[in-house]
Amino acid sequence: MAVRGPKVPRPTEAELEILQVLWRHGACTVRAVHEILHQRDGTGYTTALKMLQVMHDKGLVVRDETQRAHVYQAAVSKERTQKKFLSDMLRRVFDGSHSRLVLQALGDHQASREELREIRVLLNRLDKDAKP
Repeated sequence: MAVRGPKVPRPTEAELEILQVLWRHGACTVRAVHEILHQRDGTGYTTALKMLQVMHDKGLVVRDETQRAHVYQAAVSKERTQKKFLSDMLRRVFDGSHSRLVLQALGDHQASREELREIRVLLNRLDKDAKP
């Protein structure tokens, strides 16, 4: 259920961790989010609850209150969030240059053959669709 319309705030690092759980596992109770993220580091259940309540107030998650244990799910899609972060980084860090971003990403890290194949497919499609 992706939110459209009103601008949704950019999630914090902690909120992104929770969104990753919800994107990966689907709708979850607070207890499930807590167990996946925080049980090992000793962070309390109430911290996870408070984070989800804040995220609900911000519009990052939706809450199903029909059951005894409230169930939360992401209100923003993973793709939309990735695009938002990438657009912001592209503008602020790379002066809007797509090529500098890609060159930096590929120049510093060894991409797998599969990743390089996917990149070639995308580049070929973009080249084919590009205006002369």
